[in-house]
Amino acid sequence: MGKAASLDRGLHRRLVDGLYLEAMVMADEARSYFDSSALPEDLTDDPLQRVAFACESLKVTTRLMHIIAWLLSQRAWQRGEIGDGELGEEKYRLGVAAQSDADLSAAFPFAARSLVDASQELYDRVARLQERIDLMLRLDGGERESPARALMERLSTSF
Repeated sequence: MGKAASLDRGLHRRLVDGLYLEAMVMADEARSYFDSSALPEDLTDDPLQRVAFACESLKVTTRLMHIIAWLLSQRAWQRGEIGDGELGEEKYRLGVAAQSDADLSAAFPFAARSLVDASQELYDRVARLQERIDLMLRLDGGERESPARALMERLSTSF
């Protein structure tokens, strides 16, 4: 068995499925919100806010596309379409997405701020999962981390 075989595929599947559902719902909400109407009325007079709004909508979309692509590659690994060795390749990694500027988005309507913040939070969670998978991929077959040490590391990174 390959190094990635040390991943608990059942837990991995549940995590990926939950994240995928969340990402797809958020992508639909973002599409509906950003496509539903023109710029919110309170932002139409300020050119900087109009540009910031457009940029943030693109950042939200890009984040969600990176997340969904990564989750689809994880599903392909679960089905055996991607081998254990391939899982760590750059093309299957979570793409880099720009951070949002909280100062610029502070003036946005609540719905826009919520989408910006939620997409960033989801991206950060998926990035942490990617890091954990990377760690497991680096472990040698015989040098598995002890369950107690793994729990301690999870606790230390959570707080």
